[in-house]
Amino acid sequence: MKSERTWNVYVIQHSHTDIGYTERQDKIIRYHYDFIRQAIDILDEIHGNGEAPEGFVWQCENYWQVENFYEMADEAYRKKFEYYVSTGEIGLSGNYLNMTELVSGPALDHALEKMEAYGKSIGHPITAGMCADINGMAWGYGEALYRHGVRCFYSCLHPHHGMFPLYKKVLPFYWETPEGNRLLVWNGDHYHLGNELFLAPHGGTAYMIHDEFSPLIAQNQILNRDAEDTHEMEMKIATARMERYLDNLEQEGYPYHLVPLMVSGTITDNAPPGGSVADRLAELNQYYGGKIVFKMVNLEQFFEKVEKECGADGSIPVYRGDWTDWWADGVGSTPSEVKLYREAVRKYDICRKLDPDCELGNPQLLDCSAKELMLYAEHTWGYSSSVSEPWESLVSALELKKGAYAVNGNTHIAKNLDQILAAKGEVSIRQDKPQVYRVINPHDCSLYTKACLYIEFWEYIDGVRYDCSLPIEVVDCATGEIIPCQVKRIARAAQIEIEISMKAKEERRVAVRLAERRYETTKNYAHIGAEGVEDLLVQEEFRRDEDQIETDYFVIRMAEEKGISSIIRKSDGRELIRPDSYEGAFSGVYEVTDPVMSACETRRRMGRNRKSKATRRYRSVLRNREIVEDGDVYTAAALEYTLEGTGMYTVFLKAYRHQPRLEVMVRIHKESRWEPENLYVALPFTAGKESCTYVDKTGCIIRPGIDQLPGSCQDFYLIQNAVLWQDGENSVAVITKDAPLVTLGDLEARPIVLCSGDDWERNHSRVWSWVMNNYWETNFKVNLGGFYEFAYTLISKEDGTPEELYRLCEAENEGLLAYYTE
Repeated sequence: MKSERTWNVYVIQHSHTDIGYTERQDKIIRYHYDFIRQAIDILDEIHGNGEAPEGFVWQCENYWQVENFYEMADEAYRKKFEYYVSTGEIGLSGNYLNMTELVSGPALDHALEKMEAYGKSIGHPITAGMCADINGMAWGYGEALYRHGVRCFYSCLHPHHGMFPLYKKVLPFYWETPEGNRLLVWNGDHYHLGNELFLAPHGGTAYMIHDEFSPLIAQNQILNRDAEDTHEMEMKIATARMERYLDNLEQEGYPYHLVPLMVSGTITDNAPPGGSVADRLAELNQYYGGKIVFKMVNLEQFFEKVEKECGADGSIPVYRGDWTDWWADGVGSTPSEVKLYREAVRKYDICRKLDPDCELGNPQLLDCSAKELMLYAEHTWGYSSSVSEPWESLVSALELKKGAYAVNGNTHIAKNLDQILAAKGEVSIRQDKPQVYRVINPHDCSLYTKACLYIEFWEYIDGVRYDCSLPIEVVDCATGEIIPCQVKRIARAAQIEIEISMKAKEERRVAVRLAERRYETTKNYAHIGAEGVEDLLVQEEFRRDEDQIETDYFVIRMAEEKGISSIIRKSDGRELIRPDSYEGAFSGVYEVTDPVMSACETRRRMGRNRKSKATRRYRSVLRNREIVEDGDVYTAAALEYTLEGTGMYTVFLKAYRHQPRLEVMVRIHKESRWEPENLYVALPFTAGKESCTYVDKTGCIIRPGIDQLPGSCQDFYLIQNAVLWQDGENSVAVITKDAPLVTLGDLEARPIVLCSGDDWERNHSRVWSWVMNNYWETNFKVNLGGFYEFAYTLISKEDGTPEELYRLCEAENEGLLAYYTE
C-alpha cells in the first residue's frame, strides 16, 4: 500500500429496497420485515455469547422497512428493535423510500410526518437519512426532509444512465434548501461498493471496479473451489482492491482520514443481513494492524464523525439547487398508470384543501391512499428482465402489481373525496331529481375557468325527456344570473360545460332548466350557402374556421402539415410560439432505434442519452383539420396527423371564447414495438425574447439549467403541474395534466453537458412533453402499444410572480368541483 495515511473505514450495512425488481412486491414486503428480524437475531446471538457488542450494526435503509416491521412483528421483537436502536446497533433512516420525483409534496409530507412521529414516540428522533440507487431528488424534497427533523443525508447513487452531482463523489457538502435551511450530505459511492471490495464474505462482485479479478469473477472461475481457497481468494481481492481504492483517493487529493462504504450481506438488491461482515472486518483489522481501521456504524454515528473531522474548520462547501434525477424517466414507460396516479394526487390534494382536519372524510382512507401513492412513486419500475424477457409471466405480473398501487391509491382517495362531498351535500342520481348542482372552488385563489355538469341520458328536465337538441340554460340559484354554457353529447350523458368565475373557497348552487326554443329564419347577408356549408370569410366577425380561430384573447392560426403554427395574444400582439420552431404546437415527434445487438445491449450503450446516433426520428404531418364544435363557451378543432409508430395522432383543440386559456387533448394510438422508442409532444412556446423557463417540481420551483446542483442532469425534468415561460411580467404556462416528463433542447443524440448552474442557453431552449419511452435495458415496461389521451392547458397572464402563477396552475390543474345536490 502506497499511502502513509492512517484510514478509518466506516462500513454501513443495509438492504437496498427495490420493490418489485428482484421478486414480486408482496414478497419483498415480507422479506424486509424478516431482514430486520434476522438482524435482531444476529445481535441477540452476539450478546448471548457474551461477545463485545461492537461489531455488527444494521442500518435500516428507509422508514418504510420499519413501518412494515411494526405491522408484522410481535411485541417481543418490537421491544428488541427499540432496544437496539437505543444502543446504536440498529440505525434508522428518515427517508420513507427511494423515490422518483413523481412523488407529490402533500403525500411526501404525510409519509414523513409518520416517520417523525415514530422517532419521537420511541424517544429517538430520526435526524439522519439515506437514499440508494436513485440519481437525485427534487430541491423541495430536501426541504421536506429538513422540515421533519432530518439534518444529515447520505446519497449512494447508481451512475447507470445517470451521474452523481458536483462532478466528483466521496465528499460532504451542505445542500441548502429553497428556504435557506441546510442538510449535511455525503455524496457517496455506489451502494454496493463494499461488496466489490469483498467486505461481505460470499457477497463479493465486480461491477464498478475493472481489474485483473473482474473477468474471473464474472465467469465464476476463482470463487468456485473449496471453502478454504475461496476464503483466501476473497481476502486477496479485498486487500488488493481496498489498498488501490484508498491510494487513488489520496492521489486525487482526498483530504480526510475517514471513508464510508455501503455494503449488503449478499450481492443483490433486497439483500438479507450478513453477520459475517463483522467477521471479515475483524480479520481485516488484524491484517492491517491499525493502518486501516474498519468499523461498522449507523448513519447517525457516521455523520458524527463527519462533523468532527470534516466540518470543524468550516470547509464543507454549500450548494443550492435541484438535484435533478436521471432516473425520473421510468414513468414514461407506463403512461396509463401514471395518468391514473396523477389523478389520484389531484384528488388527494383537493381532500386536504376541503377537509384539512379530516373531520368530514376518513383519515384511514387518506392514510391508505398516501401509502399506495408513495409505493407507486417508488423508483422500481418493473422486474429485472422486463426488457430481455417481456413475455415472462413474472414480468407481466409485477407490472400489474406495480400499477395496482396507482389503482388502489386512486380508489382510496376517491372514496374519501366522495365521503367529503356527501357531507357537503352531494346526492346520488335519482329518478326525476331536479337538475341542481353545487360548484366549489377548493383553492386559495380566484378562478375564471370551466366546470362540467352532467345530465344522464335517461333524465327528464321539467317533465321533458332531455336530449342535446333541447335548449337549456344554467342559472345561479342565489342570484338568478344566467351562466354561459355549451352542451355536447358524451358516452352516457350530456356534458354541460359552464364558464364561471369563482372566488377562493367559494361555493355556488346552480340549476339547469329548459330555455325558450328559438327558431331562425333565413338571413339576408352572405354567410352560408344552400348546401349548409359556411366557408365565406366575413371580416366583421371573429374567425372560427379551419385556418384561424379568434377569441377575446387569442388569434390561433393553423397551417398545412404543421398544424398550430401561431398563437397571438391580442392584448399586445405577442406571438406565443417560438419563431425557430419547426414543429406546430402539440404536434408529435417519434423516435425509434434499430437494435444493433440484443434488445438490452442496444439500450445499455445509450448511456445518459436516451437514444443513439442510429436513432431514426419522424415528425408528424397534418393531413386534415376541421371545426367540430362551436358554441357560446368554446370552439373546438380536430387536427389529424400521420406519425410513424402510431395508428392515430390527433390534436383536439378547445379555444375558450372569453377566457385566456386553451385546452388540448392529444389522442394517440401507439403501435407496439420492442425496439427502444421515444414519443414527444412539441411545446414550442415563449413569453418573449428574454423568456425564462420555469418548472415546478416536488415542493419547489426552479429555472432549468440555473437553479440546480452543479453536475446534475439538465436534459429532462419530472414536473408536478406546468412549464412556465416568463418575460418580465408576461407569462405563458402549459399545464401537463397527465404526462409529467419534459425535456429541453434539441432531440439529437449528443455528448451530455452537465449543468453548470449558469446554462441560460439550455434554459432558453425548446421544450417537449416526453409522453412515453421504453429505452431502459432492465426494468422499464417495453410495450407502449395502446390508446392514450394526454391533456394540456395553456394559460396566459400579463402579471404575477412565478409563485403566484404556479398557484394558479395548480388550481387550474386540479379544477373546480361540481356535483349533484338538492
